[in-house]
Amino acid sequence: MKTLREIGRMPIALTGPALAVLLVVFGIPIAQLFLTSFNAPAFSTANYKAFFGQPANVRVLFQTIEISMVATAICLLIGYPTAYLIVAASKRLRIALILFVIIPYLTSGLVRTYAWIVILGDHGLINNLLLDHGLISSPLLLIYNRMAVYIGMVHIMLPMMILPLVSVMMGIDKSVMAAARSMGARPFTAFWRVFFPLSMPGVRSGSLLVFVICLGFYITPAALGGLGDAMLSTFIAAEVRSSFDMGRVAASAFVLLAIAIVMLSMLGLDLSGTSGRTAQPSLKAWSGLSPSFGVMKRYIGECFISYRAKRWMAQLYRAGGDSRWPQLVGTMFLALVMFYLLFPEVLVVIMSFSAGKYLEFPPAGFSLQWYVSFFGDSSWYSATWTSIQIGIVVAIVSTIFGTLAAYGLSRTLPRLRGFLAMLILTPNTIPVIVVGVATYLGLVKLGLLGSISGIVLAHTIGAIGYVVVIVSASLANFDPQLEQAAMSMRAGPLQTFMRVTLPLIRPGIIGGAGFAFLHSFDEFVITSLVGGISMRTLPLKMWEDIRHQIDPTISAVATLLILLPLFMLMILFIAGWRSTLGLQRSRPAPAT
Repeated sequence: MKTLREIGRMPIALTGPALAVLLVVFGIPIAQLFLTSFNAPAFSTANYKAFFGQPANVRVLFQTIEISMVATAICLLIGYPTAYLIVAASKRLRIALILFVIIPYLTSGLVRTYAWIVILGDHGLINNLLLDHGLISSPLLLIYNRMAVYIGMVHIMLPMMILPLVSVMMGIDKSVMAAARSMGARPFTAFWRVFFPLSMPGVRSGSLLVFVICLGFYITPAALGGLGDAMLSTFIAAEVRSSFDMGRVAASAFVLLAIAIVMLSMLGLDLSGTSGRTAQPSLKAWSGLSPSFGVMKRYIGECFISYRAKRWMAQLYRAGGDSRWPQLVGTMFLALVMFYLLFPEVLVVIMSFSAGKYLEFPPAGFSLQWYVSFFGDSSWYSATWTSIQIGIVVAIVSTIFGTLAAYGLSRTLPRLRGFLAMLILTPNTIPVIVVGVATYLGLVKLGLLGSISGIVLAHTIGAIGYVVVIVSASLANFDPQLEQAAMSMRAGPLQTFMRVTLPLIRPGIIGGAGFAFLHSFDEFVITSLVGGISMRTLPLKMWEDIRHQIDPTISAVATLLILLPLFMLMILFIAGWRSTLGLQRSRPAPAT
């Protein structure tokens, strides 16, 4: 009991287990990897010179940056108006639209890549429809090119752009737009001068997140792209498997990491929205570059003052709904985006019930043959059971460590809290291939390479981050005075946590455990590096079959993986509903 009281006085100690796992599996190995890249203890730049001395490496590096930047730009161009329209919708519709965005976000990236193979392939949905209607005589080259890579990457990353934007836009006071309109600003001017600067934190965080994750993409470029569309992560993974020259591997990984760090330094330091306050002065500075231009602009503006005043008064008292075209265009755009996000998954589900020998849409008949094939094949069953076992262990370990860390961080000083949170979330904010290489080196040192225990540790360092974020969000709405009241009635720290804190943050803990399980169940890149030859999880089995043969059984497996996040969302809803119902029942009835 005395030890528990001391820990209660030092909540930072609760972050110890999470930081210890992170340090052993990832922190120390990545420091060793950095030293290896410089040939320590000799310390030379030979590995980096060798990397940049090969034109193929430089070409792939620039190609990786180009693909990541273009994919990020497309996500921003599509995601910003989508988020704006979602926030502008009614409450019920907004919840439904956010759910439609979250479902693809939680679905396996491997499943979504497989869906685009089915759609864009030579015998895929689009080519079959065009051939059946006689519009083409031979299949179009819709796959194994750069355009297919962009389609797949944007489909996977678009939810990660939309969700931060929606979060920031929902926090913008709508009255500021009304105030700008009341001052005579046109709708576009009010948006550009008021709303857009306030939404810049979402633009920066979403763009940064998408770009950094795109740098480490491995599956989608390899499955949808051609030989000229390979990214640096593919080269790094191939070097890890084919050679034991860790110096070259380390140099390649840190070149990729350096790009991510530069972007994090440029865009990730200030997400408070200060740029919004500097937007207007920058425009004034631009207009002041030419004095004559400034004078002319003011003169023309004064000439139109009376006209704009009359026009504004006329619009102020005009009946609402000048034109339905903007609303109609916005509705059509939102419908197309939702179709783009959801149709590939719906297509896979429908085709999994096909009665033919091959995948077809629409199915000629209804059959469960591919599900029977899945459950009757020992290789599929064994891979699935392995993934379930690993996912459950990862969920348990990461939930315990992550919840303790989140609780400790919530009771820590703000500056120290930010630093520790940054350390814990490091595996989630840098390219996954770099995390995989560092983890590979760490598990080699521990002698756990190719074992279930090693895979569990490798998955845990990323899963803890999800738990910390979700549980911290629950603790942000928690009133610390409830704990103080319990302790004033002689309840110990453990009893207070179990009887007061835990019931109130239970939905967050369940959500964190669910995300941790999904993270482990879907993890492919790290598993492919540290799993060894004999270890086969479900994503590895799926990737092997996709690369070598398009077995229709994969559609049944993909359907099960699509239903998995839906099942998790139902559990989260039930847990949150029961928690809210329990709080309502615990409140005393009002006095009459």
